[in-house]
Amino acid sequence: MSISKWIGASLGWSFGGPIGAIIGLALGSIIDAMTSGSDNPLLGQGRSRPEQRRRPHRQSRPQRPATQSGDFEVSLLILASVVIKADNHQDQRELDYVRQQFASMYGKQRANHAFKLFKNISKQNISTRQVCLQIKQMMDHPSRLQLLHFLFGIAKADGFVTDLEVRQIFTISGYLGISNKDFESIKAMFYNSRDNAYKILEIDKSVSNDEVKKAYRKMAKKYHPDKVVHLGKEHQEGAEEKFRQVQEAYENIQKERGF
Repeated sequence: MSISKWIGASLGWSFGGPIGAIIGLALGSIIDAMTSGSDNPLLGQGRSRPEQRRRPHRQSRPQRPATQSGDFEVSLLILASVVIKADNHQDQRELDYVRQQFASMYGKQRANHAFKLFKNISKQNISTRQVCLQIKQMMDHPSRLQLLHFLFGIAKADGFVTDLEVRQIFTISGYLGISNKDFESIKAMFYNSRDNAYKILEIDKSVSNDEVKKAYRKMAKKYHPDKVVHLGKEHQEGAEEKFRQVQEAYENIQKERGF
């Protein structure tokens, strides 16, 4: 499958807006002969899209479109390029991490297409605010939390997260409408500290055992892999990792307190 067909078949709501412009420019850099002929459709032309079909007019409350795997994937590519450039240096270990994660999630062929697109995206000057506001408007909250977790993984791929990278991810999380508590919870999953278990559960060390148990139930529900089942099996592993870290945080507090 050509890269244009892959994109045309995978994108949904991200076809328009600033994200659509970024993808269009990236495609323009890598598609030449592929753009001619019906066998190689351009972005969004690979299939009839639901929003392009005529529907009977009816009044109803607007609903947030379901986040598709392709929409999540493209959002990930764009925000990953922003984070990697945060410290003004593209570390090869970070690039390798992106490639390895995509190969693990999507398979070799799809990962190759994604990484080719990623390299062209990373050459662009991206308005982080505009991209994030589009993602916030169209993507559900659990999927946005999953994006944040992946971005910290990229930043940590070279062994440590720099202050510049933390500030960039914090800026992204704010634009995505993610609370400071959720940001600190996911951030704590990538640091080794005695207080991290409490930060992951979004509680203070002074809380009672009952409050610890209550916080664990709340966070286990928030980070449960079923929350992102609509993204497809390829994204379940990342969600399961967040869920395991919540469980480990709770177990560490149990051992510490002896309950």
